[in-house]
Amino acid sequence: MSLWGGRFSEPSAAEFKQFNDSLRFDYVLAPFDLQASKAWAGALQQAGLISTDENQQLQQALTALAKQVAKQPELPLQSDAEDIHSWVEAQLIEQIGATAKKLHTGRSRNDLVATDLRLFCKQFAQHLVTANLAAIENLLSFAQTYQDAMLPGYTHLQRAQPIVAGHWAMAYVSMLQRDVSRLRETIRRLDVSPLGSGALAGTTAAIDREALAHELGFRHACENSLDGVSDRDFVLDLLNAASTGMLHLSRLAEDVIFYCSGESGCFSMSDKISSGSSLMPQKKNPDLFELLRGKTGRVMGHQHAMQITLKGLPLAYNKDMQEDKEGLFDALHAYLQCLQMLAFAMPELKVNKEHAALQAALGYSNATELADYLVSKGVPFRDAHHLTGELVVKAQQQGVALEQLTLDDFKQVCDLVDNDVYATLDLAYGLQQRKAMGGTAPSAVKVAIKHAQDWLHAAEAASKHVRQARLSDVDKICELIAYWADQGENLPRDKADILQAIQSFAVAEIDDEVVGCAALYVYSTGLAEIRSLGLFPSAQGKGLGAELVAFLLWKARELGITRTIVLTRVPEFFGKLNFRLTLKEKLPEKVMKDCDLCPRKHNCDETALEYLL
Repeated sequence: MSLWGGRFSEPSAAEFKQFNDSLRFDYVLAPFDLQASKAWAGALQQAGLISTDENQQLQQALTALAKQVAKQPELPLQSDAEDIHSWVEAQLIEQIGATAKKLHTGRSRNDLVATDLRLFCKQFAQHLVTANLAAIENLLSFAQTYQDAMLPGYTHLQRAQPIVAGHWAMAYVSMLQRDVSRLRETIRRLDVSPLGSGALAGTTAAIDREALAHELGFRHACENSLDGVSDRDFVLDLLNAASTGMLHLSRLAEDVIFYCSGESGCFSMSDKISSGSSLMPQKKNPDLFELLRGKTGRVMGHQHAMQITLKGLPLAYNKDMQEDKEGLFDALHAYLQCLQMLAFAMPELKVNKEHAALQAALGYSNATELADYLVSKGVPFRDAHHLTGELVVKAQQQGVALEQLTLDDFKQVCDLVDNDVYATLDLAYGLQQRKAMGGTAPSAVKVAIKHAQDWLHAAEAASKHVRQARLSDVDKICELIAYWADQGENLPRDKADILQAIQSFAVAEIDDEVVGCAALYVYSTGLAEIRSLGLFPSAQGKGLGAELVAFLLWKARELGITRTIVLTRVPEFFGKLNFRLTLKEKLPEKVMKDCDLCPRKHNCDETALEYLL
């Protein structure tokens, strides 16, 4: 059934229909089309355009159809409908007859497809965030396992300075952290509903578009109907995030391929992630990582194609925009699969420690340490650099390492060199000296891993159940605090206080219902306290308390806070989250602000703990 047949006296040619129809790929939007249709039916009832009974019929039919699609996602492909919207309407008419024909009142396929695609992108982007977090977790495990395993570091693909393998892995953790941030920013920007924009000029129906947007889970409705149906920036944003993410995976893959090569031999892969040659029995090929590298071009190609499609398009909807889906779907699925394969592959990768340490020692990679040594003797760095170069040439001529030169060899170039130079030239010494933040010293890598683990716990919390509180959460927060104040676990707080401090609160949700809260209070001294932590009894035992704490600890770090405290009657809970015991006497800010007001002031049974960020 066509949604536009009245104007035409002849059916479409089979050739045109095959070229024009999009059901073969947009059928994946069925769950979102049904979701949007349910919300639209409710809005039509609110506007008085359909009756309560008609809305109920539509809701029941749409729910039943959604269950069928969930069970059999390719169900729409059994029809010859033009697109997913036509299929949904045909199915509804078959089930409930004339009432189904009222559903399209006041809306267009233009605003409907834009809504469907945004809903799809929101959901898929969240899957990509989750997949990135899983990859980061396994990169962190690799970094922790090899945080002191020496590895040759390269610039210009020539040995430069020794690093540790944990430092190498943490570089990619940083990249993937930015990818998560980029995806979250994309989700925030696309979280706008075009439904109710009509074909281009808006709808004549008396629809509350903001309420409709919230019903669909969007932050708000778009403010311009022309832009609402025309905008595909969100597709470009998501393709850009996918392309940049794949670029990072490609760089990691290239590193692994090189380190696994016979020329390097610093890494080795398990048989689970390797393949062989059909001709050469000795080969063990890094096909998984080569595919990560190869699929990057595919994803980037889809991004470029979308840019070209949109270039010069006039407002509002044009059929060119049907090309926004196939490339997007393919790119996102490729990116998701590559992230999942990286997470799978990292535990199957190991560092050949002894061989890698030998490789790190080659290429005069301790030359910089020698230059620094000369600087410590009072030689200006530029002169030290030149003198070190002369010593490297001398060592090359003798066919020995720098540390194998005799003291006389050193003194021929610079008489300030003494026996203490040999300790400086030890590779382990050079590594240990690079302990400034971001350096490759094992101690610095250990700190970086801890920071990244804290970030990961917060990111996992934010991707599951925890978010920053909003003004609309105030009543639920009041209810939670009042409940635990009645139990004697929290100090009571009035609504005005919570409203004023809403930015300090985070909330935990289950099925979009607020079931827990916590606040990060910052004292004038820079000390922070996690307080007002509480969950409704029905939400306990699900890990939400730990998620709230992780979220607030990361918020504290972003604010530059170095020490966060709690006063609690359940110290074992916070102990599992790596808080450590401290003395209340070390918390004068807390004592002065709250303890004097506490009814248990003279019989306090709370334990003080702290977390150093």
